[in-house]
Amino acid sequence: MPIQEPTISFSLGEDREKEVKQLLTTIYDALRQKGYNPINQLVGYILSEDPTYITTYNNARSLIRRIDRDELLRILVKSYLDD
Repeated sequence: MPIQEPTISFSLGEDREKEVKQLLTTIYDALRQKGYNPINQLVGYILSEDPTYITTYNNARSLIRRIDRDELLRILVKSYLDD
């Protein structure tokens, strides 16, 4: 019987989390630059999934649509509990 090599595993999840963090940082900055309270606007978006909570400035509204709300919540909760 041949010896089986160990399976190499990697996680695309970590790369996706980094991508989401980058997107959120860009969105946060755009909201702040336009004079909004970024936290309140992001919470409003998360609760309602209404993209009008996010400014179109610097393409932020388009960027938030790249992130599934469930995925965003999962990443935020994981990040909060890991820290």
